[in-house]
Amino acid sequence: MSRDAPRPLSEPAGTWRAFAILFAGTVLALGLAVVGLVAVLDPYGLRTGPGRAPGPIMDRNQRFMYPQIARSGAFDAAVFGTSTARLLEPGALAEAFGGRFTNLAVNAATPDEQMRLAGLFLAAGRPRTVLFGLDATWCAAAPPARTQHPFPDWLYAPDAPLGLWHQVSWQALTVASRVALHALHLAPARIRSDGYAVFTPPETAYDLTRARAHIRAGTAMDPDAVAPGGAGPAEGGMPALDRLDALLAALPRETRRILAFMPVHAAAQGQPGTEAGRREAACKARVAEIGRVRGALAVDFRIPSPVTTEDANYWDALHYRLPVADRIVAGLKDAARTGADAPDGFYRVLAHP
Repeated sequence: MSRDAPRPLSEPAGTWRAFAILFAGTVLALGLAVVGLVAVLDPYGLRTGPGRAPGPIMDRNQRFMYPQIARSGAFDAAVFGTSTARLLEPGALAEAFGGRFTNLAVNAATPDEQMRLAGLFLAAGRPRTVLFGLDATWCAAAPPARTQHPFPDWLYAPDAPLGLWHQVSWQALTVASRVALHALHLAPARIRSDGYAVFTPPETAYDLTRARAHIRAGTAMDPDAVAPGGAGPAEGGMPALDRLDALLAALPRETRRILAFMPVHAAAQGQPGTEAGRREAACKARVAEIGRVRGALAVDFRIPSPVTTEDANYWDALHYRLPVADRIVAGLKDAARTGADAPDGFYRVLAHP
């Protein structure tokens, strides 16, 4: 009795097996190609350091872009803060104080985020000047560590150059493609190489009526809620300022230290007689003490003044116009030179080295 011929069932199975292997191999090859492309273009500047300049800043997400500027060693002076310090022009600051300035102020940055960025900058060399633009979150009893904005902790770690796999994402590929276009002279940098960018609308678009509406909207809150992040009673602790004090104490003796409360609109300041007002006064007293002990220039622009009470100087309750930024730099220079309050009431000197 003869053996039956084998049924041709193995052909479809073999075909699907070959297809699956080919498909998996193609996906793997494409994945490795993407990883290799991102690694070569280095969109987040993982390989940046002293002697290796940062790449072009091709994304507006400052939390991802600024670490490479901070660790580059290309600058010996820096501004840290939130959007209320972003308009301080590095060239103007360099003219006033000397050195090579970078502006590393980040929109809505918490004190912890600012300190993390400052840590990268300080690790890159001996700074000539460090300037912190202070806002209400520094006064809070429990300042938030993060906001709703993504914060890439791995980019701030000492072993960031080993974090290649962390940047395997659609966002990284998008930024890498922009870096490639910039290399081909087909796209400009999104932010200047020193971190400076004018994020406010063009001055020609200014509308006072609209600005007043934004100022009212930005201050239509309980006055005791002006200082975010759990302000707490006036006698409560201020842990962010404790950390700032420790950072200033660790700086080289020759480093110039500048602490400046930024000039938000008077309506957004802690009002006298309120819990926020008392908290703010206690915060300024603490900053003055830190300034005296650490040899820092401490200047308070966050006061009712001819600038902060004039609606026409603001886009909204927090953000001043470009000419005010120039006045802040000039005020800091004068405060450092004279150690005296502004004759026109624009600022008060809390401490002078």
